[in-house]
Amino acid sequence: MGFFQRNGNYHYSDTFFRSSCCNFLNSFIFEIYVPYNSYKLHSDTLKYTDILKPGHINTEFARYELHRVWVVDAIVKKGKKHLYPHRTFYLDEDSWQALIIDIYNDRGRPWRVSEGHVINYYEVPTIWTTLQAHYDLKSGRYFVNGVDNEERMYDFSIERSPVDYTPAALRKLGKR
Repeated sequence: MGFFQRNGNYHYSDTFFRSSCCNFLNSFIFEIYVPYNSYKLHSDTLKYTDILKPGHINTEFARYELHRVWVVDAIVKKGKKHLYPHRTFYLDEDSWQALIIDIYNDRGRPWRVSEGHVINYYEVPTIWTTLQAHYDLKSGRYFVNGVDNEERMYDFSIERSPVDYTPAALRKLGKR
């Protein structure tokens, strides 16, 4: 299914909204509409084809709330290069989860936008993305990761010990 092809629309730095390249400048609190409490997008009654539409996710299931966020500008360190020379992160004031990232090209023009549609996993407890949507404004393409509606729900009750992560234990889990 074409929805799951990256087609150059996704970079490792997008994974879990990482950033390791930049100087952080100019941060302040601001109130804007951001993806939040996205429980409809997480519903096991939805199929991937209900959510993933040409050009963007189905906004019928997305939820945006007026929320206080830290706005943080990240600019590549002087003398360094990165695919994303300038990003603006909109971080949830309460959890520090990145909710939106504006990505600019090397000419300072908007290039990509990423949205982290979050829900509260009360049993952990944590707030985390139920899906991340990465939009390329120039090509009109997008990539979604984390969508799991047709999968089994995470089982947070499983208890693990260090023995579970030995090479022998991991070999048993491997498939050939």
